[in-house]
Amino acid sequence: MKSRATGRDPTDAEYQALASFRYALRRYLAAVGRNARSAGLTAQQHQALLSIRAGYPGREVISVTELADHLLIKNHSALELAERLRDLGLIQCDRCDEDRRKVMLSITPKGETTLRKLAAGSLRELALISGQMRSLVAGLSQLDP
Repeated sequence: MKSRATGRDPTDAEYQALASFRYALRRYLAAVGRNARSAGLTAQQHQALLSIRAGYPGREVISVTELADHLLIKNHSALELAERLRDLGLIQCDRCDEDRRKVMLSITPKGETTLRKLAAGSLRELALISGQMRSLVAGLSQLDP
C-alpha cells in the first residue's frame, strides 16, 4: 500500500527501520512496565505519576483534564486513574479554588518516593537502549519522506 506522505510503496529499508524502531520502543516499555509492576503499579499509573510530577514544567498541580490529555485517555478514565492513585496515597486530589468543577492533582511525598525509584529504573533502561535509539532515529532521518 502506498504511503500518503510519499505516494510510493515503502522500501525494504523503511520496513526494517519501522520494525526496529517499534521493537526498541516495545522493549523499553516492557521493561518500564515490569518496573512499575514490581512497585505495585500499572504502567499507566506510573505514566500518570510522571505526568503529574513533570508533564507541565514549572507547575506543581495539573487538572484531571490535563492528565487525560497527557495520557491520551478520556476525562472519566483519568478521574478513575487519579482516584486509584489517591487511594494508594501517591497523589492528592483537590477542587480548584477558582472553578470548583475542576479537580487538581498533585504528587504526595509517598508518590515522590515511589516515582524516584521508578525513574531510576527507567533511566537505567533508557541508557541501555540509547545508542540503539540514536542509530534508529539517525537512520529514520535518512529515509526519503
